[in-house]
Amino acid sequence: MTALSAVRRFIRDERGVTAIEYGLIASVIAVAVATALTPVKGALETVFDAVKTALQG
Repeated sequence: MTALSAVRRFIRDERGVTAIEYGLIASVIAVAVATALTPVKGALETVFDAVKTALQG
């Protein structure tokens, strides 16, 4: 195998590109979920505080 054929094979190999794309998609989904759950945070804290108070008393 010559160096030129090795470079051509490396350029055509798309396995790494696919992994990077999946990583970018996963990070965008994580940011979207975190953004969507931010407004719900206060309501969840209230519910869990009520449950905690009920279990203590």
